[in-house]
Amino acid sequence: MSILEENEHLEELDRKYIWHPFTQMKEWTEETPVVISEGRECFIKDIYGRWYLDGVSSLWVNIFGHRKKEIDDAIKKQLDSIAHSTLLGLSNVPAIKLAERLVQIVQMSLRGQKTNSAFLFGNPPIPPLVKGGKGGLCKVFYSDNGSTAVEVALKMAFQYWRHKGIEGRNCFLSLNNAYHGDTIGAVSVGGVDIFHKAFGPLLFKTYKAPSPYCYRCEFDKKYPDCKLACLSGMEEIFKAYGYEIAALIIEPLIQAAGGMITSPPGYLKGVRELCTKYNILMIVDEVATGFGRTGKMFACEHEGVVPDIICLSKGITGGYMPLAVTIATEEIYSAFLGEFKDLKTFFHGHSYTGNPLACAAAIACLDLFDKEKVLEGLKFKIEILETWLKDVLNLRHTGDVRNAGLMAGVEMVKDKNTKEPYDWAEKMGWRVAYQAQDKGVFIRPLGNVIVIMPPLAISDQNLNQLLRVIKEAIVAVTEE
Repeated sequence: MSILEENEHLEELDRKYIWHPFTQMKEWTEETPVVISEGRECFIKDIYGRWYLDGVSSLWVNIFGHRKKEIDDAIKKQLDSIAHSTLLGLSNVPAIKLAERLVQIVQMSLRGQKTNSAFLFGNPPIPPLVKGGKGGLCKVFYSDNGSTAVEVALKMAFQYWRHKGIEGRNCFLSLNNAYHGDTIGAVSVGGVDIFHKAFGPLLFKTYKAPSPYCYRCEFDKKYPDCKLACLSGMEEIFKAYGYEIAALIIEPLIQAAGGMITSPPGYLKGVRELCTKYNILMIVDEVATGFGRTGKMFACEHEGVVPDIICLSKGITGGYMPLAVTIATEEIYSAFLGEFKDLKTFFHGHSYTGNPLACAAAIACLDLFDKEKVLEGLKFKIEILETWLKDVLNLRHTGDVRNAGLMAGVEMVKDKNTKEPYDWAEKMGWRVAYQAQDKGVFIRPLGNVIVIMPPLAISDQNLNQLLRVIKEAIVAVTEE
């Protein structure tokens, strides 16, 4: 079989056997799939030898590029010891070491202090935090992905109140346009109809607060004259139904899968203050925003917010292995302590919880943040992106641009004056993505929103190339 025949056979096998996520398979099977065979730095290569700039970090997980030697070596070294061992009734070395590192980094980052190398290696004691739940974020629960991290957080929050002897807190508050994953609990607190509406009969009760979507404000107001009316809307729900609400869950600073919707300054801090005022647990979903994506290690740092529970995944292993953590406060953890007969155990777990290979990759990833001074190096890249966004806003069919660090969205509209969106069926975002792909850039849109989320390690030169191609694609599709 020739190389060409082998490649065509792979494509046919894909169409025959694989059901792809978030993909209309009728259309997929009528097209030629792009099959990736190799990665290097910020590029991916298909089976025909074509290279593409990875403009979405392999779905927001890749931070340091592909085939990063330090992470490769960490996984290979761990393979010489053990690949997997359960955390149910046992522990393992990488899981223990990673948990310590994560607690230290989370606590120091959310206090606004620089995470220097001496700190990262766990020498100084950890002082108590001054915000959030009692005892600080200090208890790590492992799972496999962002959605499971959220499921863990929801179940923890629900059971916490039961153990405190407070009945009736059986539901949650989330935001319109929210996305927290695809498992049933995560979908229940989601707010994107196109993803979630079909599963309505399966979902549990939640309350929905207004989204801080300034471009399409639910109150038809303008920031800052609005005086954060979306926060007032949230407070009304707390006033009326706070006794039913176990926790609020929020993506800090930016609703990513909802369309890269950035909240205005002061909003996140206001949410924390409301949760404290009404005695509601605050869960932050930093699955997408964590590990440098917004310019700081965690998005909560931007407004000095400390939650009661934080969910982390995606970039935690640098895009190498599935891993997630849910970190809770001492206060929440303590509510689960009791005698065996009391049945206060947190009855939740996964087969690959605390997988040693994934934990080894995550430790190497944290080492690289310090070694390569990743956060310090983001400032100029963010300036490049923000300058480009201002330029793209001048295009005839660009309604809005927004970003939090190196997470950005360009919202295309049919009519700039009325903000009329393109019809979903026109596939405008996908048409831009296909144009960019033809020019060697891979991106994946969210409806009419072009998503830009490159690896943090992308060079200035490659970032400029990425942005140039995306702009050309937008112009070609919307002004043809």
